[in-house]
Amino acid sequence: MAKKSRTKARSAAPLAEGEVGPRQPCPCGSGKRYKACHGAPGGAATPYVARPFAGLPSECDIVAMRELVPAATAPLTLKDHPDRTVVLASLLPGAAPAMARESGQVWLGLQVQHHFGDPSRDLAAALERALAADEPGIIGLTDPPATGPRLQDLVVGDELDVTVHEGFEYWLADLEDTSGMETALEQANAAASPTARLTGVGAAYWTNVGTKEHLRWVMPEPEDQLLDALARLHAAGKDVLVPESRLVGMFRAHGLLAPVWDLAVGTGPEALEEPADRFARDLAEALADTSDLTSEERSARSGLANRQVTIR
Repeated sequence: MAKKSRTKARSAAPLAEGEVGPRQPCPCGSGKRYKACHGAPGGAATPYVARPFAGLPSECDIVAMRELVPAATAPLTLKDHPDRTVVLASLLPGAAPAMARESGQVWLGLQVQHHFGDPSRDLAAALERALAADEPGIIGLTDPPATGPRLQDLVVGDELDVTVHEGFEYWLADLEDTSGMETALEQANAAASPTARLTGVGAAYWTNVGTKEHLRWVMPEPEDQLLDALARLHAAGKDVLVPESRLVGMFRAHGLLAPVWDLAVGTGPEALEEPADRFARDLAEALADTSDLTSEERSARSGLANRQVTIR
């Protein structure tokens, strides 16, 4: 009987590109196996969406703010409430989904504790509750919003104006009385690694984690094409941005890849601007190349594919 079972397992059809196996971790981040979460009969409460921020302005920056950047904000323009001030933030106090502020502003948080399957629908639900709030305060989201709009249905615009902050002082920016908040702010700031967004290319973020520095660059291209292009550049020695830098792998988050470079301590973000611009041009040429990969390029691609970490 056991032998028959093993034979059946070996003969099972291979997974399609992007498909999640039943015994693999669920991509929603719940910690459960896929077959016990969004792959269970009937699925989870909310269907899992592999690329939830597609179609939003600056999708790559939104992914970076949710997964990589400690402290950043960007204003949102709402389709039906163009006069309301809405701020999209990487993190709000207490990892709150949203806040209705005393100033009348609405703040929307990306880094939250819940994972209901579609972060865009979660954001829209929190936003609508904050807009309708009668009093200022934290807006919670304890149950999955099974119906209702997604954030793409509520906002307009082509590009976000992202501001990366040194710390979380923006939590207090619209308050007159900040007494009693100093300790919480100091603790939050102490946990935030220095981070900067490069100005010449999109969604590329330098960070200093103390023992080393990194460049983490969220890219919008489809995974297969991007891996091919990165492999071509690696084989040609064109993925070294600055001396002592090395492309060490990549994150996969919300349907996008984010290549990661290790940098020597002391590099800083300014030294990366011109090399990153040059790399972007080389990457565009590599993406346009549809020829078969050479054996060296295939080897490089395999190495890159094996150095991926899925964080959502």
